Amino acid sequence: MKLELELIGQEARQAARHLGLLSTAAKNEALLVIADALQDAHEPILAANAADLTAARAAGTSAALLDRMLLTPARLTAIAEDTRRLAALPDPVGRRYDEQHLTNGLTLGKQRVPFGVIGVIYEARPNVTVDIAAICLKTGNATIMRGGSDIARSVAALTAVISGALERVGLPTAAVQSLTDPDRDLVRALLRLDRYVDMIIPRGGAGLHRFCLENATVPVITGGIGVVHLFVEASADLERAVPLIHNAKVQRPSVCNALDTLLVQRSIAPALLPRVAAALCADGVELRCDPASLAILTPHPDAASWSLVAAEPGDFGTEFVDLILSIKVVEDIDAALQHIHTYSSGHTEAILTEDAVMAKRFTDEVDAGAVFVNASTRFNDGGQFGLGAEVAVSTQKLHWRGPMGLEALTTFKWVGSGDYLSRD
Repeated sequence: MKLELELIGQEARQAARHLGLLSTAAKNEALLVIADALQDAHEPILAANAADLTAARAAGTSAALLDRMLLTPARLTAIAEDTRRLAALPDPVGRRYDEQHLTNGLTLGKQRVPFGVIGVIYEARPNVTVDIAAICLKTGNATIMRGGSDIARSVAALTAVISGALERVGLPTAAVQSLTDPDRDLVRALLRLDRYVDMIIPRGGAGLHRFCLENATVPVITGGIGVVHLFVEASADLERAVPLIHNAKVQRPSVCNALDTLLVQRSIAPALLPRVAAALCADGVELRCDPASLAILTPHPDAASWSLVAAEPGDFGTEFVDLILSIKVVEDIDAALQHIHTYSSGHTEAILTEDAVMAKRFTDEVDAGAVFVNASTRFNDGGQFGLGAEVAVSTQKLHWRGPMGLEALTTFKWVGSGDYLSRD
């Protein structure tokens, strides 16, 4: 296994050298061929995905995780369209910037360059396979991927389609490789393949991130764990707040930018919370309420039809990835900020307010990769930010923060020039 991974690393490094010299036109052509190939290969991809889902159901996998695993014709079409949109985006590689003429006679600037080989370890979302492959290809990086064992068939099928497309346009198939062996030691070995791999990006739960940080000799960029809060401040428009809260929680509850905890200012809680409960519980959301919110909701005439549960301490600071929302009534913005400071994962936080002073306090004082005012947390996404596909949402502060689009998968080198210039 170790020798096999060593060979994979060598081939990826060689492929990266080739990709780093490609023109934008050549990379875009490859992306368009991949998009067409994905649509042409619906049947084998969906058959592999169906086998993964059958095994997952037999293993008792939750409905939320099954949704993350699921590929459909519509989702495959959307993945192909995302790949085409990525081809249309500007290529950051080779761009010169921050050029200056120094007093020592040197002209100095920076040039965007690929990292080289990027390893990505992810769980339960086969569409990530294409996102990673496409964005790495556009930025001239080779990639070694390890999807979760529960989606191994889907990952293998998608990678085979991508490899075939690369071969058709004359690019090395080693530019995109997937490890589908379920042996966890393979992940540990990938994390230590620093001779060939330049960066590791884990996409999954806290356990995966901790495992990568504790075992890697390759630099690791963590992210994607979203304990997401939304604070409804006293001046908020309550009529418009309810559909926004519904969108943040219900539209796609299994993703990292979905809402986990709703904080409501005490003065408006009696007016807002019954409307929130009616809207969310109608779509199957379980509300885990602190004592103050439970006291407001349980006497309501419709409470019997709502799913109301007394919150446990662990319900705050938890990423649910399911139709579950914790609710807490807070006295004011200071209490909301303190709660977020205590429990935030630094992913996405939001406030609903009509008060510009409160909005500024929130955006200034909240420490997160993305902070929104009067907008759903679901907007923290590479596509929604105009970045095209994303490889992850970084919650750390070194190198990159937030959705990691094209520029985030490049670094830079200094480029200096002179007229046969010698240093004094």
